Amino acid sequence: MAVAALARRHGVRMWRRRCDAACGKGKVAGRAVWLFHPRTYMNRSGWAVAAAVDELGLELSRLLVVSDDISLPTGALRLRARGSSGGHKGLQSIIEELDSQEFARLRVGVGDPGGEDAADYVLAPFAPPEVPTINAALARAADAVELWLAEGTARAMAAFNG
Repeated sequence: MAVAALARRHGVRMWRRRCDAACGKGKVAGRAVWLFHPRTYMNRSGWAVAAAVDELGLELSRLLVVSDDISLPTGALRLRARGSSGGHKGLQSIIEELDSQEFARLRVGVGDPGGEDAADYVLAPFAPPEVPTINAALARAADAVELWLAEGTARAMAAFNG
């Protein structure tokens, strides 16, 4: 949802299919970017990310992965320059396929599923009272990506890890 919000904001059409992902090329924060949304199962998203990195010849220092996070409160953002998966199966898949933890990641909090199965929880629509919070978080996530592109990880972390 955050990638789609960023694409809409900058008029990037996500219509191509490559590397098992929907993708589009455009400009964000004055920089040429490729936006990818893997179409694999989340716990296999590493294949799509690794294929895109290989195809584009992308250095990992120029990769930003955006994911949901059930350990963050709904709407909270957390940007990191590198690190472990934190138990997120999609991030673990990416780490395994890239054989590296050396890529930036932006996590968007979706709240704790409580007793509900985590997979069912993250795939379900947000409850109506959560929609305004999520919409605001998606706008802030797009802001964070723009700042990351323009001024780097440290500046974006200082601005958005509150």
